[in-house]
Parts: sequence; C-alpha cells; structure tokens
Amino acid sequence: MKFIFFDLDGTLIDSSEGIYNSFVHTFETLNLPVPDTKTIQSFMGPPLEVTFKEQIGQDKVDIAIQYYRDYYKKIGQFQAKLFPGIRDLLKNLKENKNLKLYITTSKNEPITLQMCKDLGITTYFDGIYGSIPEAFHKADVLHRALLENQADEKQSIIIGDTKFDLIGGKEVGISTLAITWGFGRKKDLLAENPDYIADRPTDILTLLNTI
Repeated sequence: MKFIFFDLDGTLIDSSEGIYNSFVHTFETLNLPVPDTKTIQSFMGPPLEVTFKEQIGQDKVDIAIQYYRDYYKKIGQFQAKLFPGIRDLLKNLKENKNLKLYITTSKNEPITLQMCKDLGITTYFDGIYGSIPEAFHKADVLHRALLENQADEKQSIIIGDTKFDLIGGKEVGISTLAITWGFGRKKDLLAENPDYIADRPTDILTLLNTI
C-alpha cells in the first residue's frame, strides 16, 4: 500500500464530546425533542446532510447544519483530542517515504483543516479532504482525493471506524481497514467485511508492513 486515507472523527481524534454537544444544541435551537444519547451516538459517522434529512426532514436540513456548524466552530471543535498512540503512529508512517498520507472525512473541510492545525497533525499529511457542498458522502471525498493525487486504487486503503468508511472505500474500489477504538460497533464493522481490522494504533503499523 502506498496511499493511506485516514478518517478523522473516531479514528484519529476523539471528538465525541463536541459532536454530541453540537447535536444537542441544534435540536434545542430548533425547539425539537433532543434524541437520547444512544441515538446521537449513531449520528457520528454519516454526513450531517444525511442525518438531519432522516431526523427532521429535508426542508430544515440547511438551517440545522448552520446551527450545528456555528456551535461546533465556536465550541465543539475545541473539545477534541488525539486518541492515545495516534501521534506516534503518524510519526512512524511519515518516516516511510514510500507512503502518502491523507485525511478523508465527512466533516466540513474548513473546520477539518483548522482542527488538524490546532491539534498539530497537519504536517503529517500530504492532503486533507473534507466535506464540501457538492461532495459530502465518504465515497465522494475519497474519489476527489484519489483523483487529485492520481492514486492507484490497488495501492490505496481507507482506515476508519464506522461502516460508512468501509462502504465508501468499497464504492471507490480501494482496500478497507476497520479500527475498533472509535464510534462504530465492532459487529457493525465486521458486517461490512473489511479487508483488515485493527484494535490498536500499533496494529496499523504491523498491517501496513505486511500488505
């Protein structure tokens, strides 16, 4: 593998607190019942456009996303932190000159860029891609990254914590590696038949040295 595409939320960073609070704020601002904790946790993975359409209807999607992102930009993004072992993982991978590292996330791209800068991980990546209005599904983000970097699908892999990462990877024809320390449940990840699975960041190093 040469082109390594990382998901962000739940894979590299624990952003659950900020995401949870942003959803609560959005539903409260819209004067709608706030879903229970388990339901909100299920929102962590798919694009906001999909979640809000399913929860409150297409007519309120744009305003809901605005409320969410305004709150997240002011407060939520600063409640994120790197998972243990991630900085060492990125440092070790970056030392391998044969590898190209990217972030491909359904999170809004400007916020993604700012968060990576604040967390001090921008320099580890050859490109950082997030959600833009015309391309917000994981497959859309991956396709844009693959195309712009002329990445060979056979040498590319997506590393993520939810089924949406795995589905997106399969849709664009690249290998998939599921990690189990994030937001997704292991049984849901296994149901998507990932090519590989890692329980710890160090497992990623081992796997990438053997595939």
